[in-house]
Amino acid sequence: MLPGPRVFDLVVAAILIPLGIWVALTWPSRAGEPDRPARLIPAPVLVVLAAVVGCVGGIYGIGGGSILAPVLIGSGRKPVEVAPAALASTFVTSVAGVITFTILSLQEHGSVAPDWPTGIALGIGGLAGGYTGARLQSRLPDVLIRRLIGILAIAIGARYLWSGLR
Repeated sequence: MLPGPRVFDLVVAAILIPLGIWVALTWPSRAGEPDRPARLIPAPVLVVLAAVVGCVGGIYGIGGGSILAPVLIGSGRKPVEVAPAALASTFVTSVAGVITFTILSLQEHGSVAPDWPTGIALGIGGLAGGYTGARLQSRLPDVLIRRLIGILAIAIGARYLWSGLR
């Protein structure tokens, strides 16, 4: 566990900014060219990476898809392949987190129970956004989606950097 919010902010910035730059600058195949094969990350490496991201997400509440999706897209996978996997893994880990924290709240004296109104509001927003994104994705070119993901990762990382340096 990181020793405080400033260090946490700086670590998140150190992960997201280079990841965003990598995704934004990765050039996919151009129209008319055969698709370049994705540099597939071996399944055991993905399992370990997902476990680490899941552990950090459980501690700090970071969605694993925000880290894993850019990694998979940066490795050459198409967003249309990555989005369903990232959403499914986020759903599974969210359910596991709610169950874990609910069980912990039965045994702990402190407040570790989920904040249900906030969680439900975020869940409804996430479902609406996920549906909207899935509908829009087929209408947008992969290059645009890749650039947007990279720019968003850089912007979020810059926000964490700003917060960590204050």
